[in-house]
Amino acid sequence: MNLAIAHQSPVALIARCDVAGVRAVHGDPDYEDGAVLPHGAWEPLAADLARRLRPTARTRDSTLVELVKLPDGPAVPTGLGSLADPLGDSEAVHLGRASSPAKSLTTTPNYRDGRRIGLHVDNWDKLAFEAKHLGRRRLCVNLGPGTRYLLLGDTDIRTICRTVHPSPGTRYPHTDDLRAYIAGGHRMRVYRLRLEPGEGYLAPTEFLPHDGSTEGQPEPSTAAFWLGHWPRGVLPSMV
Repeated sequence: MNLAIAHQSPVALIARCDVAGVRAVHGDPDYEDGAVLPHGAWEPLAADLARRLRPTARTRDSTLVELVKLPDGPAVPTGLGSLADPLGDSEAVHLGRASSPAKSLTTTPNYRDGRRIGLHVDNWDKLAFEAKHLGRRRLCVNLGPGTRYLLLGDTDIRTICRTVHPSPGTRYPHTDDLRAYIAGGHRMRVYRLRLEPGEGYLAPTEFLPHDGSTEGQPEPSTAAFWLGHWPRGVLPSMV
């Protein structure tokens, strides 16, 4: 498994995590053709899977997922843009915020035409195959008012790219590689992690297929985002 989630309490992780399969969607006017979406009923995270999600001594900080809370509790600070200033990367970038409607299976739109893109990988750092695991992690904080989810695929984009392109060379791994991987019959689990207002994550969104979700939630939510090279443990863990 390529997905690693830092946690001390498997019980706490299980309480906020569900698992499903994925599918490629075609002919849906709300989604790009070939977009990869969660599929099937969400199942509770099993104890054996929770154990396998624990990072090992070989897990880089740059590929680790952490579920975090603000140091001063759930209240959102007034100076939101400077929230990441004391976290250890003076060059961290505040990306702004994005609002998501309620009851959305995935949240990220293609800003050219409004169709949603499904699970995807980011490319802020423009990293080629050999360096894709070294990108900045994304810090996200749920500003509310509603609950939202982080969706994460358990297969990283380097593994996906190497499967689709056996000699990846200097290729730049892309969401299209993920779509080709799923279209080719390969399987992937997607994990859904619940985030209440004031809670957030640090995640390698350049490395792991991901998206947001408000599925089943009656209220919309807004998320704020930063990018940076942060060591593990810079914010208190929720699990």
